[in-house]
Amino acid sequence: MMKELIHPQDRYKMNWIEGGTEWGTVKCVPPLDVEVKSEKRGDILKEEYIFTNNTDKDIFTCLTDIGIYTPFNDDYTSAEECMTNKCHAHIWCGGKISYVMALRMGGEAPHLGLVLNSGSIGGYSVERDIKRASNDRGDFILHPSPFSLAPGESYTVSWTLFFHDGKEDFYTKAAQYCKKFLNVHADKYVLFGGETSNVEIKTNFSFTENDVQILLNHERIDFTVKNNSVLFQAKTDACGELKYQICIGGVHTYLRMIVLPALTELAASRCRFITKKQQYSKDSSRLNGAYLVYDNESNSMFYSPLYDYNGGRERIGMGLLIALYLQTKHDADMEKSLSDYAEYVRRELVNEETGEVYNDYMRDDSYKRLYNAPWFALFYVEMYKLYKDRGYLITAYKIIMNYYENGGSEFYPIELPAAELINLMRSEDMNAEKLTEQFLRHADRIAETGTKYPSSEVNYEQSIVAPAADILLKAYMLTNDEKYLSAAKRQIDVLELFNGLQPDYHLYETAIRHWDGYWFGKRRMYGDTFPHYWSALTANVYSDYARITHDNEYLKKAEYSFRGVMSLFMLDGSASCAYVYPVTVNGERAEYYDPYANDQDWGLYYMLKYMGNT
Repeated sequence: MMKELIHPQDRYKMNWIEGGTEWGTVKCVPPLDVEVKSEKRGDILKEEYIFTNNTDKDIFTCLTDIGIYTPFNDDYTSAEECMTNKCHAHIWCGGKISYVMALRMGGEAPHLGLVLNSGSIGGYSVERDIKRASNDRGDFILHPSPFSLAPGESYTVSWTLFFHDGKEDFYTKAAQYCKKFLNVHADKYVLFGGETSNVEIKTNFSFTENDVQILLNHERIDFTVKNNSVLFQAKTDACGELKYQICIGGVHTYLRMIVLPALTELAASRCRFITKKQQYSKDSSRLNGAYLVYDNESNSMFYSPLYDYNGGRERIGMGLLIALYLQTKHDADMEKSLSDYAEYVRRELVNEETGEVYNDYMRDDSYKRLYNAPWFALFYVEMYKLYKDRGYLITAYKIIMNYYENGGSEFYPIELPAAELINLMRSEDMNAEKLTEQFLRHADRIAETGTKYPSSEVNYEQSIVAPAADILLKAYMLTNDEKYLSAAKRQIDVLELFNGLQPDYHLYETAIRHWDGYWFGKRRMYGDTFPHYWSALTANVYSDYARITHDNEYLKKAEYSFRGVMSLFMLDGSASCAYVYPVTVNGERAEYYDPYANDQDWGLYYMLKYMGNT
């Protein structure tokens, strides 16, 4: 077992391992004897976990029978400490090709990596300190893939821990420390109807075509070999998950994709579902017209005054999606539904005279929350774009000005449509000077603060950094002042660290988030949510930065990130607020889409807005 791992030249003396259970602790349900060995050579640490059957009968293991604790130091204290002494752990349990790419949250090397040398890892679990709520990602537990041992036989899991300089260097060094390493990459992990995806598997060893086998649903897939890489094309007319089993030179791993209907078809299906099944209609209730949470298990709407199930807040995403959809597609029934919803918003959630936004219906603002105001301003912006009624811009303006009057310039809002509103007001010859002044003052404050982020509902998170970058980019787009672009790039450098590159549509360019299933889901389970729709905030930033700089690499990354959110939407128009990815969380089985359709429509809204021609 190990209590600390510190790079000798690290000026911050960061301990890369920290948790409630010591590194290397093994929990083993079968009657196996366990021997742990470790060897350190300079900055490189090799560990072996040897499992031996000393009984007189064969032993067969299940995935969660054995767990090896690897508590990477991934939790949120203060942003300042996170920048230097905490890491994002990007975990890939891909059988014989398994690894962890740990990145210091502030981006300064050295970073830490783990790559498997022998054995197979089939999944990971987490154990969380619930008292720390959203701020503790938990202790990671790696599970060896199921295996069997005859009496006297042993099975070894071994890996190498090494330091690296960042994402590209991690994969280079992983291939150095693993004798047979496969680096699997696809140009799409989420496919829309009729699309194809080109897959490349780079190797660091020699092999022949006879050593290669690619299977999908037990059927062989054609491939080609070029420059020590295996190439094939993924294509199917059927929607659903594609899990490609890969074997090259005896090394087994996999690649996971998903195929969805065309984006416009997916959006139409979702909008119809919302208007037909998630809109409350009861004249005697003040909730009349509201879009509400939907329980896919009981096939019924749900409301609770408990924060994230109420009649306001993030649920505005449904209204935004439909208002955006109707800007290009005429549908009388949807338009009537949106009209009823807009009346509900006007009556219950927004004071159009003062710009005040309320936390729940009945104009209930007993819980003060600055996040809400910009979202509802954006709704009025989209309503203006749909109907070209200047009154919507006036209301949006009042909402944003009210937001600033209540301390908004000190806050990092998730989506602030100030720049878009300013441009629309200017196009209508409306005076936007005061709003411009407030917005640029806000951007200046964010630039000055840099990476010393204030805490919000979570101490530090992707949806603090992404808004900072977004506001600075929008300020640049308004002013062409290079100081904003320079400040935005520093934010983007930090933002990118939340995203991993594992070959799975849940994970590739999806930001680490690990609490949303608890706050918004029916099962109220903490744990890594891959994907979660706010990952699209990072995609928005990448997209804007690409448009400004003409950097196509960021445009590609934006598309990966946007697409990654789409697996939250089902073929029938139903949806899930989060996919909880680990095998178990605090001993409870996870790996599930939460039954509640709640706030995920923001992801589809952003995908349509930025990439609606897909």
